[in-house]
Amino acid sequence: MLPDGWKSGKIKDFFMLQRGFDLTKAQACSGNVPVISSSGVSYYHDTYKVIGPGIVTGRKGNIGDVHIINENFWPHDTALWVSDFKSNNINYIKYFLDYVNLKKFDEASSVPTLNRNNVLCLNCCFPPLPEQKKIAAILSTWDRAIERTEKLLANSQQQKKALMQQLLTGKKRLPGFTGKWEKTNIGNIAKEISIRNKNRKDYPVISCTKTKGFVDSLSFFNKKVYSDDLSGYKIISRNQIGFPSNHVEEGSIGLQNLHDDAIVSPIYTIFSMKENADPLFVFAVLKTDHYRQIFAAATNSSVDRRGSLRWSAFSQIKINLPSLSEQKAIAAVLTTADEEIMVLESDLSRLRQEKKALMQQLLTGKRRVMVD
Repeated sequence: MLPDGWKSGKIKDFFMLQRGFDLTKAQACSGNVPVISSSGVSYYHDTYKVIGPGIVTGRKGNIGDVHIINENFWPHDTALWVSDFKSNNINYIKYFLDYVNLKKFDEASSVPTLNRNNVLCLNCCFPPLPEQKKIAAILSTWDRAIERTEKLLANSQQQKKALMQQLLTGKKRLPGFTGKWEKTNIGNIAKEISIRNKNRKDYPVISCTKTKGFVDSLSFFNKKVYSDDLSGYKIISRNQIGFPSNHVEEGSIGLQNLHDDAIVSPIYTIFSMKENADPLFVFAVLKTDHYRQIFAAATNSSVDRRGSLRWSAFSQIKINLPSLSEQKAIAAVLTTADEEIMVLESDLSRLRQEKKALMQQLLTGKRRVMVD
């Protein structure tokens, strides 16, 4: 049912999309006019094609992101731009295109491509201009909250990275700790664990990712990516560290803190710390870019033709260790930083979900706003 006062039609009845103009970087002349491609500002030119403000979205390559450009600009051939707003509110149209989700109109398999005619012929309904402005103002409040949270998250992540660079190398010492750090082989502070799930117990199957560490395989991938026969899988207990031997050079190494016991693919190498090493501290060291490079070099020089890093070679890698008490103190500081990041990530996810739900209600007229 059409909301009272709203008009129905096709998108082309409310605004028009047009393909951008071809211009290579070599053809561009020195200037301050942004050339907007499917991925955003690509370079600058001395001539504009469109007087800002305007709206640009990707046509080829990167589809789905919608941008308002406030200055005069040159829309590139890989982009679509709104050539006629037909007296509708620019901010409302931006949110409307976000809600439409242009990615679903992708027509190419290898290179994403958006056909503007498919979008322009889509049925829709638009509210009166005053209501458009009010809806856009409400949604912009969520955008500002999301932007603030994104900045706080980025700052927290950067602060943690700086802490890691200082604390994990001994460049900065926590109050009360002195003494020389000891360089030793990983094999002197850890032991390999290789226990198979021979009894076929119903342990959760986990996988290691480059960014998130260990994740529950089924829920993360939304499909079953492991074998039906789990008897050959390896058991990994809480606070043990593991990595897929053929992907560790990419940074895929994780600390198992999801379950008391879980299982991983047979390709994983698993190890636990001896009494002189704290697992949280050692894991933090091994997750740094420095050790990712070390793993890559060790993998490339491995005698294993499959490009894997096995325990025999991994255990010979050197690591610098302070006293156990300092390891634990450093791990506690980094854990606190991780907890702050997790809170901000949760806040950001909540705000994005709230905005999405609000858009679904406001942009369809299911929920009306009061207009002065």
